[in-house]
Amino acid sequence: MADYARIFKAYDIRGVVPDDLDEQAAEAVGAAFVRLTGASAVVTAHDMRASSPVLAAAFGRGVTAQGADVISAGLGSTDLLYYASGSLDIPGAMITASHNPARYNGIKLCRAGARPVGADTGLVQLQEMVAAGVPAFSGPPGTAHERDLLSAYAAYLKTLVDLSAIRPLRVAVDAGNGMAGYTVPRVFEDLSIETEPLYFELDGSFPNHEANPIDPRNLVDLQKKVRASGADLGLAFDGDADRCFVVDERGEIVSPSVLTALIAVRELAREPGATIIHNLITSRAVPEIVTEHGGTPVRTRVGHSFIKARMAQENAVFGGEHSGHFYFRDFWFADSGMLAALHVLAAVGASDRPLSELLADYSRYVATGEINSEVSDQAATTEQIRAAFAGRPGLTTDDLDGLTVSGPDWWFNVRPSNTEPLLRLNVEAGDEATLAGIRDEVLAIVHDD
Repeated sequence: MADYARIFKAYDIRGVVPDDLDEQAAEAVGAAFVRLTGASAVVTAHDMRASSPVLAAAFGRGVTAQGADVISAGLGSTDLLYYASGSLDIPGAMITASHNPARYNGIKLCRAGARPVGADTGLVQLQEMVAAGVPAFSGPPGTAHERDLLSAYAAYLKTLVDLSAIRPLRVAVDAGNGMAGYTVPRVFEDLSIETEPLYFELDGSFPNHEANPIDPRNLVDLQKKVRASGADLGLAFDGDADRCFVVDERGEIVSPSVLTALIAVRELAREPGATIIHNLITSRAVPEIVTEHGGTPVRTRVGHSFIKARMAQENAVFGGEHSGHFYFRDFWFADSGMLAALHVLAAVGASDRPLSELLADYSRYVATGEINSEVSDQAATTEQIRAAFAGRPGLTTDDLDGLTVSGPDWWFNVRPSNTEPLLRLNVEAGDEATLAGIRDEVLAIVHDD
């Protein structure tokens, strides 16, 4: 029997197959999900991992055993699943472990309209239900049928971003052997784009590199491809293609905070005065730029279920995270790496300037990126850091998500991992010397643990 306490995470279900997550567990989750949502139908999709079709079928059996129907979209990206849930207005399940190694798999869930299911929005109740055993359903079983949604998904995205008049672009794309290799060709067809593909072959063993673009080591091949091919830019997606990272025409990695600012300005031009969500790890430049362009910035904690909920609460037009997740009100407040990519393509394609010049105004500070350190006691180490900075003049602290300490021209945040004995440190400052000083001081405390 699966250890449900082990595989239920803050935002999804994830574990090693079959040791932690097997067909029996997936079937139980499918059955419990019907009872949790009261759904009469559920849409499913799965990624390219060897175990994904098997787990998707098992999840579907759990759904139909409870009297609900299954619409199987088959292969798809996570944002394709969100499109399906939103457009069909039914709950959805995506079988994927995103960027995790090949031995892992998982289940991402959403309610009708792509509304999130996380620890605070049903995942805890779902865990309790499967652990207790889902009661048998006394009525007739549901039915399952397949539906190809790829073309409709691609067409819908292109109604949200006008790409009709862009100049011809050469775009390098690293799919990392993940689902972007399946979705990009359909989304890009009929656009003025010449694609330079890298690792479009669907392969859940990830033979070339991890499908995790937040790690700069996994962007090296894309950077080389951009420079060698003379591309206007490069795009890199994670395994389930819900996150997108960008490389400019020089082969330089573009900060997701800079992309957040760019897309925010585009959305504010379309809807002046709108609300923009940014998490607390995003650059200080984002709320500054949003305010300068007449928008209302709202700061939130890290995590897609929190951001989606706040997006809906504020009716925000757009939201961005440091991790490469970008959220759109017109996409049911859900995240879509592909939609973010289309915004970047539209911006470059409407200008005669290279991407690096377009983005220069949005990059104002220097940052460390996320630094992960293993500690024996996350809470105790955090309190040691708090004590070290307490009482210094001109500093403020807050506990929205971990500990954030802010000075006049710098800030840092330390927050615990939900799944590992790690503290995650992010530092931003106005110059490299200040950045290095703050980083080293905090890490000295962390490493003394």
